Amino acid sequence: MTTATDVSTVYEAPPRTEIGVLGWLKHNLFGSWIDAILTLVSLFILYIVLVPSVRWAVTEANWRAITTNVLILIHGPYPQDQDWRVFTSIAVIVLMGIISLFVYRSSNKKLRQIMTIVWVVSPVPIWYFLAGFAGSSLLPQVEYSKWGGLLLTFVLAIFGIVASFPIGVLLALGRQSDMPIIKWISTLYIEVVRGVPFITVLFMAQVMLPLVLPADVRIPGMFRAMVGTALFSAAYLAENVRGGLQAIPRGQYEAADALGLSTFQQMYFIILPQALRTVIPPLVGQFIGLFKDTSLVAIVGLLDFLKVSQSILSQAGFLGAQKEVYIFDALIYFIFSFAMSAASLRLEKNLGVGQR
Repeated sequence: MTTATDVSTVYEAPPRTEIGVLGWLKHNLFGSWIDAILTLVSLFILYIVLVPSVRWAVTEANWRAITTNVLILIHGPYPQDQDWRVFTSIAVIVLMGIISLFVYRSSNKKLRQIMTIVWVVSPVPIWYFLAGFAGSSLLPQVEYSKWGGLLLTFVLAIFGIVASFPIGVLLALGRQSDMPIIKWISTLYIEVVRGVPFITVLFMAQVMLPLVLPADVRIPGMFRAMVGTALFSAAYLAENVRGGLQAIPRGQYEAADALGLSTFQQMYFIILPQALRTVIPPLVGQFIGLFKDTSLVAIVGLLDFLKVSQSILSQAGFLGAQKEVYIFDALIYFIFSFAMSAASLRLEKNLGVGQR
């Protein structure tokens, strides 16, 4: 006869120093005597830097230089009686962003595709909404020389990113091509553009281009900067994409050949999707750099966000507000750069970059 015996096991709770906040501090900050020293030194440095900085920001800084000129910082010399168009555009973009948070988390593939199409198409109506139409009383035309501030910075950055992407992909494919002429032209363009600084391209677009155009042809300075930004960024993007193409195993090409796919079908359906997925981190890094590099257009006379900020310092009441203005500028650039970086990390996680 078998007798079942209940055996009760007594489990002791883990030490308090191994779990919770104390456990986290022990394992991450005070795991060894070297970690403890580095932690204490870091805390001391943060103390001597942050405490005076916070005290200055709260008690001494003249933030009126920002609050008084917030409209100028947003849209520059854009007519104030028409600035409702700028804020309406911002509201539409924010609304699209909020909707996207829910759409891209759903499992409805069709809905995600529609949202993507909306994002791709939306810059066109927003552009015409901001630019207006000649002779219209509701949406009067606004000269492009009146576009400035964050508005101009975003226009240059978004156009540079969107326009440089297809050009860069074509250049990368051209440099990988078996056709000598296409390969040489692509290689020459990439190496020449990458061999000169961005400010040189801007000066050529703003100063040299008008000299070779007919006298009756006038291209707005903003358009010239947009084209120069896109063409410059395309050369660097091409090299990033080419790196992704070279990372694709040769077996992928051979498998595509075995299926009887044409060269276009191989690139469109098999090679490019894998290559672009691989180079998402460097591409986003380049886009963040491009967003910050748009501040260079201030040197060629365009009233971008940085140039408008500098103009604030010439106002009588804010002659000594350099710290406040430039700290605010740095914060704005950081916020949008961090947002792009966070979106990139989320995209990489969804696509499994580096995981499989």
